[in-house]
Amino acid sequence: MRVAFVLGTTSGGTGRHVRTLVEGLVRRGHQVLVVGPGSVEELIGFAGAGARFVAVAVSDRPNPGRDLRAVLAIRRLTRGADVVHAHGLRAGALVALGRRLGRGGPAGARSQPGRTRGRPGRGQRLVVTLHNALTAGGFVGVVYGVLERIVARGADRVLVVSPDLGERMAALGAREVTGALVGAPALPPAKRTPQEVRDELGAGDRPLLVTLARLAQQKGLETLLDAAAGPWEGHAEPLFVIAGDGPLRGALQARIDAEGLPVRLLGYRDDVPDLLGAAEALVMPSRWEGQPLTLREALMAGTPAIATDVGGISEILGDAGILVRYGDVAGLREAVRELLVTPGTAERLAAAAARRGREMPGDDDVVEGALAAYPR
Repeated sequence: MRVAFVLGTTSGGTGRHVRTLVEGLVRRGHQVLVVGPGSVEELIGFAGAGARFVAVAVSDRPNPGRDLRAVLAIRRLTRGADVVHAHGLRAGALVALGRRLGRGGPAGARSQPGRTRGRPGRGQRLVVTLHNALTAGGFVGVVYGVLERIVARGADRVLVVSPDLGERMAALGAREVTGALVGAPALPPAKRTPQEVRDELGAGDRPLLVTLARLAQQKGLETLLDAAAGPWEGHAEPLFVIAGDGPLRGALQARIDAEGLPVRLLGYRDDVPDLLGAAEALVMPSRWEGQPLTLREALMAGTPAIATDVGGISEILGDAGILVRYGDVAGLREAVRELLVTPGTAERLAAAAARRGREMPGDDDVVEGALAAYPR
């Protein structure tokens, strides 16, 4: 089978998910092309996994001229593919628009992915995996809605990472909607002891709570800061640490400094296993999540989570943590208290986390799940 993956800018889970698919398909003897921004290839290394990579600027913001060039390039590059599997709403919409432009053109011989002969759409299957949901309004929301309709009407099958995404795409008329299976690579062992990590962070005797997130609007970090402000009567004030970077770093740091909050911004970290091993819990105050890699990593480390009940979080977390409503500051603070103070709670949730971590789908499960959406 000839499979072409198309994806946009990504710095994390989506790119690693596509790499898992590339490795599995190549290992099974399929021919694979990956189309996307050059920066993603530098970060993920699809060519090293056995795929042919071609750089095309699939941006994360609307730009009519650049988007038209991307549509035409993707259409040309993927003509010979049996399956085009796009990841993300913008990538899926660009592929769907290219297929529309190709209808009515002269038919030609099919070729290897990446060649210019052939005609997209004839016998070719378009699969789109949606990894994220809209969490902003205004002009961005309008554009997002248009792209959703293009994908719903243009894709042969839509794979979704959470039930709410599936319901929305079905309501927009998508022909086939099924759940996407997203795995997580094995978590490396921690290199330092929990006490060494705590000493580095200056936690002292305080409970340590970790958040792993891009510092962006979707992650709901303003709620985390509200909860961290306390009060914390009856037990020691926890130390909240946030590993990650992003556009909100300046604003978050300014508020932490102005209010004297017990929160530290750590920036980008490459020692996630160490942080999770030292933490009492992972805290996820997100507006929305699909199947977050960070939550899977926490469970594989045996670390329970306190998370908002949005998107696909509850399906992954199961009984290995505490769910709260998004934006519920008092509820988030009370969940932290419950985990830290109620006898037996931390131990019970940690045991459940370790069990859930052992149940995470492996790479072969992820690849077979994708193949089930392709033509036989």
